[in-house]
Amino acid sequence: MPDASKPVAFHHGLIGRLRNYFLTGLVLVGPLYITISLTWWFINWVDDLVRPFIPTAYRPETYLPVKIPGLGLILALVALTVLGFLTANFVGRKLIETGEHILDRMPVVRPIYKSLKQIFATLFAKSSSSFRRVGLVEFPSPGMWSLVFVSNPASTDIAARLPDTEHVAAFMPCTPNPTTGFFFYVPRRDIIDLDITVEAAMTLLMSAGMAQPGGGDQRRSPRPRARPKPRSRSTQRRRRSSPSWRGIARRRRA
Repeated sequence: MPDASKPVAFHHGLIGRLRNYFLTGLVLVGPLYITISLTWWFINWVDDLVRPFIPTAYRPETYLPVKIPGLGLILALVALTVLGFLTANFVGRKLIETGEHILDRMPVVRPIYKSLKQIFATLFAKSSSSFRRVGLVEFPSPGMWSLVFVSNPASTDIAARLPDTEHVAAFMPCTPNPTTGFFFYVPRRDIIDLDITVEAAMTLLMSAGMAQPGGGDQRRSPRPRARPKPRSRSTQRRRRSSPSWRGIARRRRA
């Protein structure tokens, strides 16, 4: 009589293999599709912003039957580079100072402009060390640890009102949206530095711990065996004087 459990086991094995194949294909295609879609959206967004400033006679679609994407992005990069070159000299700096002096007199625009300028200058400065270190802070309760991005030490005004120890600014992002979180000053001695990159920490946060830094096998390596402690002379003498040791010595001589 045939075993009725064999077709069921074969059916479950086939479904499991198909599910694994589907998930493998999804893992390969999903990130690639999202990356291409976001890149394409960004290129078209920049093109739509730059196109109104390009005369119709100089647009490629005027002479070609198809639209060439990326032209606006190239023009934006060239324009920003030229603008940075012009503002690096004396005349450009004076023009920038004059424009900022005008913005300082606007009550609503002034705080917005100053805040955005400070953020951009901090993020894109060459000598900036913001968000270059990742650490652990004991939060929200003892025994529980959270990832934080460590930036700069507290300024002189803020450090003067904090306890007499070194404090650093830390940002603790939320999961799975790391753009929101908590900002606070924490004593430097309470932070445990981690030897991982900011990108790896972002991946860990967005995946809620499923994608561990380094990937692969996260099992602990076996501990090396401790060497046996050398026996003392008194222990060796007692062992040699025992009956079992005498019998072994006689057999070896024989």
